[in-house]
Amino acid sequence: MSQIDLKAFILLAEFEAAEREALGEVLDELHLDAGTVLFEEGDPGEGLLFVADGGVRVQSSRDEEAVTLSPGASLGAFSLVVSGRREAGAETTSRSHILVLRRSAFRRFRETDPRAACRLLEAILRETAGLSREALEVRAQVGVSAVDRAQPGVEPARVDVDPARSDVDPRYSDD
Repeated sequence: MSQIDLKAFILLAEFEAAEREALGEVLDELHLDAGTVLFEEGDPGEGLLFVADGGVRVQSSRDEEAVTLSPGASLGAFSLVVSGRREAGAETTSRSHILVLRRSAFRRFRETDPRAACRLLEAILRETAGLSREALEVRAQVGVSAVDRAQPGVEPARVDVDPARSDVDPRYSDD
């Protein structure tokens, strides 16, 4: 991989130099022209992308507004550990340099450097918690609640958790 300071990425800011170096060894690099589609909404999620240079426009069919990510940002973090479909599409807005941590590379990384892999997951969870707090604050400001969004006549789903069960839902298994 070329000499990129991985500390510039929000998710990796607290990594030690050795951890960033180890992660850098498993990242793929993409040099893309403006307008290149990284993935479509509904495509299988296959990894975490870091915007090293350029920009990436993220758009969901569920939201009229697109978000443009600049260098230092990342997207697709959950696809490192959960198989599923992309919630939005993404395309470059300018000539861009993208780093990709594929799920398979992350699995190898967590075997060779479990501490750094754990720190990456912790950073992802911190970022997700912050985004959740922001979303709740926005909802509170505009007066939208879950009850307001419920469909008439549709009961909310209930999930019963049995702490005695230790098996993992096969949808979230590594196998």
